[in-house]
Amino acid sequence: MAFSGSRGFAPALFAGLVLSSVPACPADSEPGARGASPAPLRQSELVHLVRHDCGSCHGLTLAGGLGPALLPEAMAGKPIEYLEHVILYGRSGTAMPAWKGLVSEDDARWIAQELRKGFPRER
Repeated sequence: MAFSGSRGFAPALFAGLVLSSVPACPADSEPGARGASPAPLRQSELVHLVRHDCGSCHGLTLAGGLGPALLPEAMAGKPIEYLEHVILYGRSGTAMPAWKGLVSEDDARWIAQELRKGFPRER
């Protein structure tokens, strides 16, 4: 996994932290067509991932930090498909890594939709 422009992140350490916190393929994920919402347990895992792993750069309240704010007003006007693509593939030349190895397309779409609405708190 390449992390160009990672501004000091140690890729192996970063990947290890992420891999230890959220399973890539939980056993309880719901099968279904593209666009299906993740199962409730997976949604809880994704909320934790975003609040902690993404929050380490975007701020624990998602109001911004090293990375830009992820609040609804910052997401307004950005198509869901664009947000999903950034989540899955990162942004070259920035500290934003690709999460494709850890989240599915359905997970990324759910995260993008929740960011546009106002991301939920951990339960």
